[in-house]
Amino acid sequence: MDVRRDSAVGEQGPDGGRKAKKGASGTKGTERTSVKKTAAKTTTAAAKKATGAKKTASAKKATAAKKTTAVKKTTAAKKAAPPKKVAVAPEKATATVEGAAPARTVAAHPPKGESRTALVRRARRINRELAEVYPYAHPELDFENSFQLLIATVLSAQTTDLRVNQTTPALFAKYPTPEDLAVANPEEVEEILRPTGFFRAKTRSVIGLSKALAADFGGEVPGKLEDLVKLPGVGRKTAFVVLGNAFGRPGITVDTHFQRLVRRWRWTDETDPDKIEATVGALFPKSDWTDLSHHVIWHGRRICHARKPACGACPIAPLCPAYGEGETDPEKAKKLLKYEKGGLPGQRLNPPQAYLDAGGRPAPPLGAG
Repeated sequence: MDVRRDSAVGEQGPDGGRKAKKGASGTKGTERTSVKKTAAKTTTAAAKKATGAKKTASAKKATAAKKTTAVKKTTAAKKAAPPKKVAVAPEKATATVEGAAPARTVAAHPPKGESRTALVRRARRINRELAEVYPYAHPELDFENSFQLLIATVLSAQTTDLRVNQTTPALFAKYPTPEDLAVANPEEVEEILRPTGFFRAKTRSVIGLSKALAADFGGEVPGKLEDLVKLPGVGRKTAFVVLGNAFGRPGITVDTHFQRLVRRWRWTDETDPDKIEATVGALFPKSDWTDLSHHVIWHGRRICHARKPACGACPIAPLCPAYGEGETDPEKAKKLLKYEKGGLPGQRLNPPQAYLDAGGRPAPPLGAG
């Protein structure tokens, strides 16, 4: 007799009826059912645990994501902080500066990518404005001849012109010529030059160049650049001071004030003095070089200071791309002015009459204040 099995429920006879299994078979069926229920419960519990774990993990991830998003937003907010307000130069200088002609109305900041032609025009206009502000500009070293100017310029390194002017009267009274200084006792010269700083090195330089002048140039200061720069302690800056002011031969004096201002005005980005000299020189006729040097240096010493420029009292503020780097309040800026612009003594003990006529005052001698 054929028997067909129907998935462990029972056996089926030929007449289609089902025969229930008894005894061991029935017990096994019950056990199987019980096992299935237990397995189902276990599966359900595991599923619930898994679901709970997933929910917890999802919650943690969501929290972490929220924190990350918050941090990113905070960082972005910091990065996107509003830019500082850019100071805009007034159309005219608002603080009164004695002897200064009012600046004319121009754009406060030159546009980016300024053309070569526009740069030349702006640079020359600044020089013209400064010529009106400082019509009495001159070398701020006291001298009576080319030898004194040469020595004074060498001594001015790492000190002020005022200190040099207070020191050189005693030096030139004792050693008036190159021949005299060439045979001087170094210790005696050192004692005279002590107030200028670096007095030993400066003593070697002035005695050395005096010997060279006496031996190679007949005791006369040469009037050529190539000869001057061969002398001990004499570089291009010193040579151009001497050439421009003792011989009337144009030259650009690139000192610290000149370097600072021409970069502020964006005449050049160069930092090497020789490159600055060449770049700025190309913006002006050669005949303007000596006076240009005086105008720029005087402005740097009186108004456009290194640390705190007096922008609010600057007569060329409308032409300056760096306007706003210093004090822009006119009254506060006025208190920053130096020398004759601030009603104070100048650096020369014996300044030109034009300087005195413009309200300038002589400097006090050494030890007088």
